[in-house]
Amino acid sequence: MSPAVVVDAVRTPSGRGKPGGALSGVHPADLLATTLTALLERTGVDPARIDDVIAGCVGQAGDQATNVARTALLTAGYPESVPATTVDRQCGSAQQALHFAAQGVMSGAYDVVVAGGVESMSRVPLGFPGREGKPFAPLAGRYPEGLVGQGVSAEIIAGRWKLGRLELDEFAARSHELAAARAAAGDFAREIVPVGGVTADETIRPGTTAEQLGGLRPSFRDDGLAERFPEIGWHITPGNSSPLTDGASAALVTSEAKAAELGLTPRARLTGFAVTGSDPLLMLTGVIPATQRLLDRTGLTIDDIDAFEVNEAFAPVPLVWARELGVDLAKVNPRGGAIALGHPMGASGTRILATLISHLEATGGRRGVITMCEGGGMANATLVELVR
Repeated sequence: MSPAVVVDAVRTPSGRGKPGGALSGVHPADLLATTLTALLERTGVDPARIDDVIAGCVGQAGDQATNVARTALLTAGYPESVPATTVDRQCGSAQQALHFAAQGVMSGAYDVVVAGGVESMSRVPLGFPGREGKPFAPLAGRYPEGLVGQGVSAEIIAGRWKLGRLELDEFAARSHELAAARAAAGDFAREIVPVGGVTADETIRPGTTAEQLGGLRPSFRDDGLAERFPEIGWHITPGNSSPLTDGASAALVTSEAKAAELGLTPRARLTGFAVTGSDPLLMLTGVIPATQRLLDRTGLTIDDIDAFEVNEAFAPVPLVWARELGVDLAKVNPRGGAIALGHPMGASGTRILATLISHLEATGGRRGVITMCEGGGMANATLVELVR
């Protein structure tokens, strides 16, 4: 099969996903359209050559309803002949869009395709599972004790792996420190597409310390769960969780042969894919088997990978992942993660792709892995190899 390559990957800045946030006044279709337009401007690709646009979005309601990928495509001025679809694999939606795009290219179904995603969490707020409606009600027969939301899952994981509050807050402070340093050095400039007058991530907080974060109250405390989950220490706060975020991202994917034909210079190859289900109660641990499955399929080991991007939905996720797989944290989220850079859920997969490619290029690395925990107990993992 023809290898799939990434010609370019871009993202908007991350805006705080609440009223008054830097991007809260921008319609989500316009956010995604900004990245779709940027790909054309940066690569010079004729949009009529694009076979499909696949975009992730989790909150497909309100301003993000009715196939927001198609709305964004038309907003960006792409020809009406170019189709689009919106996919939902929870937080891994854009990463799944990337997998679908690459697999379509590798199978010969596509020549040129755009993968990306969008989430405006200020306009379509994140609904805590069970707070509005009963999304888990049909599962009562299989899980009679009931499932819980992601925040409580993070608490359970922190408790079972004996992660204390200080360790979580220190990791969160590290995320801000790394991201702030890279932002100050201009290292995000290549991947960020300005939106209006917004040119930098609003979610980074320079100077954040573990001591400061230690003063925040737990977000998900529910003493009614204490008997069921005695291991919970109630350590998850806004400071060691990813913030609600507005943003979009997109990548242009094609085959090596088509890139050569069109005079394009690929930046990376997509050479391995995995997706797995996991315990929906501990829904955030799927990154562990997904990464292992990816390595098994590609015949690689942890030592063959130069950098890992493990989405920081909550601080316990990358910490538990690194512990279970024996990974040095110095190789994990080296430019900061979602705690600092934000987590616009439907867009995070290709946002992380853009950041990883930039890091490998800057450091002379060869291979990187992206993995993302997902609601309902799932995870994707992707192997990215730099084109030299």
